[in-house]
Amino acid sequence: MADYILSEELKEAVQVAEITKRPLLLKGEPGTGKTLLASFLAETKKLPFYRWHIKSTSLAKEGLYFYDAVSRLNDSRFPEEEAMIRVRDVKNYIRLGALGEAFQQPNKAVVLIDEIDKADIEFPNDLLLELDKMEFFIPETKEHIIAKERPIVIITSNNEKELPDAFLRRCIFHYIEFPKRESMKEIIKAHFPSIETEFMEKALAMFYSIRKIESLRKKPSTSELLDWIQVLLVSGESLESNKIPFAGTLFKSEDDYRVYLN
Repeated sequence: MADYILSEELKEAVQVAEITKRPLLLKGEPGTGKTLLASFLAETKKLPFYRWHIKSTSLAKEGLYFYDAVSRLNDSRFPEEEAMIRVRDVKNYIRLGALGEAFQQPNKAVVLIDEIDKADIEFPNDLLLELDKMEFFIPETKEHIIAKERPIVIITSNNEKELPDAFLRRCIFHYIEFPKRESMKEIIKAHFPSIETEFMEKALAMFYSIRKIESLRKKPSTSELLDWIQVLLVSGESLESNKIPFAGTLFKSEDDYRVYLN
């Protein structure tokens, strides 16, 4: 991921998290690179990478392990000796989650807990011990899993819910500011090394003028800007007029587009 630009502030936050051995909690607008940081760190440090994408129905236990009772029941239907031997050992039906896999690694790994605020409000509290002590217990097998090497844990949040204070105390916090113009130029050049300066300046002027409109429900993010530039470059469309070509790349709703036109 050579095209990921790590700011000095974010680099410092990562360093603090590694020194303190605490999870790094990232907040910021969508498209500011919160999720990509984890894979960037794994790639640059050459570490195993485990991603746990949180949904509204996610349970904290799922990131640790899962007992596949359905597979065990299905296997028990077969009378063959090999199948019955397998069924008798519950360990054959324990599947480790992202954290569980990272704990089992002989060396350090990177774990991404993505969009933790999508889950139930109690979800972060249910992970307090595991993230603090880096260990958990599997009742089905009576196993005590302890991290061989404490992983680098990156947690992202889009501020959909407030996170519990007890959870926040155990994290290093960093808010990723939306890139300023000069930083955005670096990001664009990393993705499009041969882009013409004049064209880039026109695209940025138009993009940041859109973001200044306070009444937009969803302001275009970095990812939308990069998609828009790619479409412009491939199509050969110019930016000579005030009209935005391929506006659907930047605006995600008809209402926002109408706000811009007015």
